[in-house]
Amino acid sequence: MTSTAPERMPLAELLTLHPLLPLAWESARKAGDFLLNERPDDLTVDSKSTPTDLVSAMDRTAEEMIIEGLLGQRLDDGFLGEEGGERIGTSGVRWVVDPLDGTVNYLFGFPMWGVSIGMEQGGVTEMGVISTPAFNEHYIAVRGQGAWIIKGDQGTRLNVRKCHDLGLAMIVTGFGYAPERRVSQAAVILELIAQVRDIRRLGAAVVDFAWLAQGRFDAYYERGLNAWDISAGMLLAAEAGAEVGFLRGGEPSDLLVAVVPGIAHELRAELLRLDADLGP
Repeated sequence: MTSTAPERMPLAELLTLHPLLPLAWESARKAGDFLLNERPDDLTVDSKSTPTDLVSAMDRTAEEMIIEGLLGQRLDDGFLGEEGGERIGTSGVRWVVDPLDGTVNYLFGFPMWGVSIGMEQGGVTEMGVISTPAFNEHYIAVRGQGAWIIKGDQGTRLNVRKCHDLGLAMIVTGFGYAPERRVSQAAVILELIAQVRDIRRLGAAVVDFAWLAQGRFDAYYERGLNAWDISAGMLLAAEAGAEVGFLRGGEPSDLLVAVVPGIAHELRAELLRLDADLGP
């Protein structure tokens, strides 16, 4: 959704755009405040799939807080979380949650991390909340009702940047954890960087989506994202006017591309060529 000029709306009014939005907002903000204010100097860190894929006790605690906030009020809802696995519900509503996206950033004290809560009905994300507490920036998206950044008690509608020349575009991407995937991703960047203005890597998909939505980037692409990485972020970017989808229309193992309309065809064609030439 786009508009010709920024629109402002009080947070209290924005929270009426969907009946479950206040619950998601409160849960995301509570978890985000905990992560920001209670971060210990000596985090307990476990290793997941590879030595660089880290998850902290803070991550798990934040998800437990979100589960309590959401399912404590709605016992029949389904839930899919990065740490808590999947719970099948009977209400038709499923919450898709990343309690701490950008874990490595968080561990190292980089501010690019966030909390993401998406709400699905019938397999379609209808509403999402992203909180980036280190920046004091928070985001709301409701299908058909726009994307919004919240600062204090006011919301401002988000619209993606206008860009019609790939050579002038600022692109953001992400890397996987497996070394072989990183090598192929680096090869794509090596080919692509000469064709765009510049490329960034922030290390948190929810921040990538949010910053694309508010015009800080022109495109975001990444392979191997999970449902909890993209549920709220894809809706946020789309409602801000981005073209969002998988390169070949496939599952999340496919390359996800979110891009402003003016360079969408050109960028997708180039990524499709590089993806075919350089592999996964």
